[in-house]
Amino acid sequence: MSKKTKKITPLMHQYNAIKAKYPDALLLFRVGDFYETFGGDAIKTARILDIILTKRGAGSESETELAGFPHHALNTYLPKLVKAGERVAICDQLEDPKQAKTIVKRGVTELITPGVALNDDILQSRSNNFLASVHFGKYIGLSLLDISTGEFLIAQGRPDYIDKLLQNFSPNEVLVSKAYKKQFNEDFGGGFHMFFQEDWIYQDDYANESLCKHFKVRSLKGFGIDEMYEGIVAAGSILHYISEAQHHKLEHVNSIKRIKEESSVWMDRFTMKNLELFHSPYPEAITLIDVIDETLSSMGSRLLKRWLALPLTDLDAINLRHTIVGYLIENQELREEVRSQLKAIADLERLASKVATTKVNPREVILLKNSLRAIKPIKEAILSSGSKAFSSIAGKLDCSPALCERIEEVLNEEAPVLVTKGNTIKSSFSEELNELRELSQSSKTYLDDMLQRESERTNIPSLKIASNNVFGYYIEVRNTHRDKVPEEWVRKQTLVNAERYITDELKEYESKILGAEERILEIEMRLFEELVSEILPYIKSIQNDARTIGEIDCLA
Repeated sequence: MSKKTKKITPLMHQYNAIKAKYPDALLLFRVGDFYETFGGDAIKTARILDIILTKRGAGSESETELAGFPHHALNTYLPKLVKAGERVAICDQLEDPKQAKTIVKRGVTELITPGVALNDDILQSRSNNFLASVHFGKYIGLSLLDISTGEFLIAQGRPDYIDKLLQNFSPNEVLVSKAYKKQFNEDFGGGFHMFFQEDWIYQDDYANESLCKHFKVRSLKGFGIDEMYEGIVAAGSILHYISEAQHHKLEHVNSIKRIKEESSVWMDRFTMKNLELFHSPYPEAITLIDVIDETLSSMGSRLLKRWLALPLTDLDAINLRHTIVGYLIENQELREEVRSQLKAIADLERLASKVATTKVNPREVILLKNSLRAIKPIKEAILSSGSKAFSSIAGKLDCSPALCERIEEVLNEEAPVLVTKGNTIKSSFSEELNELRELSQSSKTYLDDMLQRESERTNIPSLKIASNNVFGYYIEVRNTHRDKVPEEWVRKQTLVNAERYITDELKEYESKILGAEERILEIEMRLFEELVSEILPYIKSIQNDARTIGEIDCLA
């Protein structure tokens, strides 16, 4: 006798189809105002988040485990899942449920993993969040990408060298071909969040083509990496993984840099452990970075960790740092002036990345503008200090004055986090927006005038005009005055002590007001998107300023 087929609802059929594409990730499936997880995902999610595990269709053939949370709580729960080492696929509703004729169209809009994240609640502001990929060949290739800053690195060498790199850069996630899972564990051990990709991804031609296409070049020779065959394959596999994670806007990843083995002193894992540079086996112990990190910016703190992990071998570069530090020790007034301004500078690297990936919000754009403006006094103070060494660094700062002026022209200084909250764009920037806002803001005056006029006309002193989501605007009349209601008023609702009516004038005005508010939102969203597009050409300049400020911060 054949086994009875399990009944599946249209919703679960859709879920299963999407889940099949992301078998190695927790799928957060948007249903109404909630993100739901089902089956094994639900069991795991409930355990990690300490939320209630229930059952969908309890007692039926389609019974399955269920755990979920409100969609507005995503930024609260998502970091906990990622920090637990989980890959999380966000599946959103891709159309308005009211417009859907059948089941709502859904799709994965982003895949967040330990090594691929832009969410501030997941990232550590003073540490990089590197995704690494390792490829085995004649040599071992390694590539590292921090998508939150745009830094893309490449290296290759013997196992002991790659091991030192993995220890120094401490990637949050490591990619390896499934064919070399055992080899990786033998050479580099555990302790990493791993993801094993299909073997075909690690092909020379595919990797080279992916990198050339991304950087819009015919050859990788200009980056000085064209003969780093294993490294190129590792870098190409990272781009593939990022694409699979639905990150297609990567204007901030605009270069790839070779890690030069000869330019740094390389410490193995035992040396780093014994020196307690960044970690200690003792819970309350203070590490070396804790003692020396007096940086004031996130860029500076991340760079200082790099300097400590990779000590220089270039004598000229070492002497340049010593000269600048010595000058600042003797000129404390300049040092304090520079450090005072550094406090006003936000994380420019990560703001630039948010712009590139169109995940930046209005308040962050204001923060970007104010941070760029805070750079100018630093540049002027250093250039006028008389220190040639320090000026050689500060001279690289640009500050993007034209961009700052444009942001100033478009955005309100007190812009909200969400464009949908309104009052993002200055009224002075758009004549149409200004007119619509005046119409919207005059509604109270208009309704007050209507109330007074109708009250006098009907001789009903206790009239009230209000609105709700069901009927829109209405006039409320107490039962004691019900006999005075004009014939042209249309009754919409009867309450215990009153009745509610609508009029042609009220509905016409409501239509005009609601139309104005919808149009205001449309205009604000369009103008903000256009502004973000205008920032894109400045990304390289902002990144250069961010790195230079990080260097100044480390030295000051």
